[in-house]
Amino acid sequence: MSRHYARAGADRSSLYDDITSKIIAELEAGRFPWVQPWGTAAAQAPLAMPANAATGRAYSGINVLILWGAVVEQGFPIQGWLTFRQALLLGGHVRKGEHGTTVVYADRFIPDDEKHRARETGEAAQAIPFLKRFIVFNVAQCENLPDDLAAAPPAPEPGLIEPTVEALIKATGIDFRIGGSSAYYVPAQDYVRVPPPQAYFETIDWHRTALHELGHATGHASRVGRDLGGAFGTKRYAFEELVAEMNAAFCCASLGIVPTARHADYLASWLEVLREDNRAIVRAASQASKAADWLLAFLPQPDGAARAGPADVDEAEIDRRAA
Repeated sequence: MSRHYARAGADRSSLYDDITSKIIAELEAGRFPWVQPWGTAAAQAPLAMPANAATGRAYSGINVLILWGAVVEQGFPIQGWLTFRQALLLGGHVRKGEHGTTVVYADRFIPDDEKHRARETGEAAQAIPFLKRFIVFNVAQCENLPDDLAAAPPAPEPGLIEPTVEALIKATGIDFRIGGSSAYYVPAQDYVRVPPPQAYFETIDWHRTALHELGHATGHASRVGRDLGGAFGTKRYAFEELVAEMNAAFCCASLGIVPTARHADYLASWLEVLREDNRAIVRAASQASKAADWLLAFLPQPDGAARAGPADVDEAEIDRRAA
C-alpha cells in the first residue's frame, strides 16, 4: 500500500470521525440533528430542505443535517447555499471575513495496488468508497447576488399540507391502513398501519408518523430495497429506525410540515450503532435520502416538471469547470 494511499485513507477516516462525533454529541445532549427547532428564535430560516441557490438542487444525505445545523447555529434566514465560485459566476461574492460550511460528497476510486492485483488475477478491480470535502456559503453570507436568490421563499400555505400528504400516500400505491393504536410496517405482508389522526394530541404529528412508516415501506425489494430483516433490539433494527426517522424529517421539510413530537425511543441504540461504526450515520442519511426521494417523486409537479436531483456533486463539477 502506497504512503499516498495511506494518507488518503487517514483523511477519509478523519472526515467520518468528525461527522460522527458531532452527531453523537448532539444525541448525547438530547438533540436530534434531523429535527431542528424551526419557528423559534434559534432558527430564523423557514423549514425547507437546504438547496444550492444557483441550480435549485436540494442537498441529500448527511449534508442535510450539516446544513440544517449551520442554519440554526449561525441564525441564517435562508436555506440557500453557494460555492465561492458560484457566487462570483452569479455576479456577487462572499462577504469578506465570512467562514464557509464544510459539506461532503461520496465518490469511489480504485487504488493503484488494487488495479495491479486485478490485472494479475484477471478479477474485477474493487472500488473503494470515500467522502470528499468542499466548502459552501449561505446566501446570507454573500453580497450583490440577484434579488431572487437573496429572498427567502414564502412558507407553504397551511391548507395544502394535509391534502398533499394524502395524495402522496395514494400515489405511492403502498397498502396504507388507518386504525388500531400503534404505528408499524409489516415487511412480510408489505403494508403500513397508522392510528387515526384523532388519536394524536397534535394532528400534524400524524403526518410525521405516516411518513416514518412509509419510509420503512420504501425498503421493500420492489421499491428502494434495504435489509429489513433485523429483529427488534438488534443494531440492524436500530439502523433501519434511524433511516426511517431521517426520511420522515426530510419529507416533512420538503412538504412544509413542522411536527411537534420527537421520536426518542431508539436514542440509546442509535448511540451504540454510531459509536461502533463511524460511517453508520453517513450510510443511514444516504439511505434516508433515497427513501425520501422515492416517496416525494410521487408529488405532482407543475407543468409536468421533473424534480431536481441532489446538489451534492453539482458544486464540485461547476468549480472544476471554472478553475
